[in-house]
Amino acid sequence: MTQMMTTKSVAAFLNINEKMVYSLVSEKGLPATKVTGKWLFPKHLVEQWIEMHTINNPDTKAQAAPCEGIVIIAGSNDPLLERTIDLFNSIQTCHTAVFGNLGSMNGLHALRQKRCHIAASHLLEENGNDYNFDYACRELKSMPAVVNFCRREQGILLQKGNPKKIESVSDFARQDIRIVNRSPGTGTRLLLDRELNKYGIQSEQIKGYTNDVQSHINAGLEILSGRADAGIGIRAVAAMLGLDFILLLRERYDLMVSKERFFDEGIQRFLGMLHEEKFKCLVSEKSGYDVSISGQMLFPDGRREK
Repeated sequence: MTQMMTTKSVAAFLNINEKMVYSLVSEKGLPATKVTGKWLFPKHLVEQWIEMHTINNPDTKAQAAPCEGIVIIAGSNDPLLERTIDLFNSIQTCHTAVFGNLGSMNGLHALRQKRCHIAASHLLEENGNDYNFDYACRELKSMPAVVNFCRREQGILLQKGNPKKIESVSDFARQDIRIVNRSPGTGTRLLLDRELNKYGIQSEQIKGYTNDVQSHINAGLEILSGRADAGIGIRAVAAMLGLDFILLLRERYDLMVSKERFFDEGIQRFLGMLHEEKFKCLVSEKSGYDVSISGQMLFPDGRREK
């Protein structure tokens, strides 16, 4: 499993007494699990919990980023999103879209701090049944508009022919396997941690766990070059680089839109393009993308297909 803390160590980590830890578990949702009658706390989830409950942020009173001729998108890296931004910029004469590759969590932070208009995110919720809504509720003062960009296949990227005979994430613990990882705060990094926890593997057992890169394509290039044997990434990158791929899940990749700017012309033009045939033509049959609900508004009530 990932690094775990005891009640005593988490109390020291948070600089509170142990009795307060129990209150935070029952009243504030501090992530914890009970094993043989004792509370244990996954360190990476405690750190996420602290981030999500940070409310005294000096940037929260900042004015919303201006949207006169520019659309600022920040968050999770995706090749299709990059191509869509290029398409938008090629057909628009009065608006320009720009992207900041920050990872899903930092994209939400940027939206909260009003440093962008749209946050791109694919954060799988703890129940494993939905994406992004819980994170947005915890991170932002009010729910943003949530629009689907695409659904995509996420899995294990492997060297062509899979010479190390890797079958699942559990093989990452083998001594002859070196992986490439994504940066902390990315949805892909959180997915790997979730998979390692499922198999009871500590990150310290994994060669290359701290070798992190900023994008899916960079992860693929590490594998293509032979500097890594495997890593978590999307099928689109495997298709582009001729890598093998083992599917883990089909995830939903959404755009969280600031309600203050939702009806601004540039943002509406960008979102409207997701319904057009020229956008759908960017997707090839083998890319691992599904754009059947792209551009649809989503709600955290199960009314939309996950």
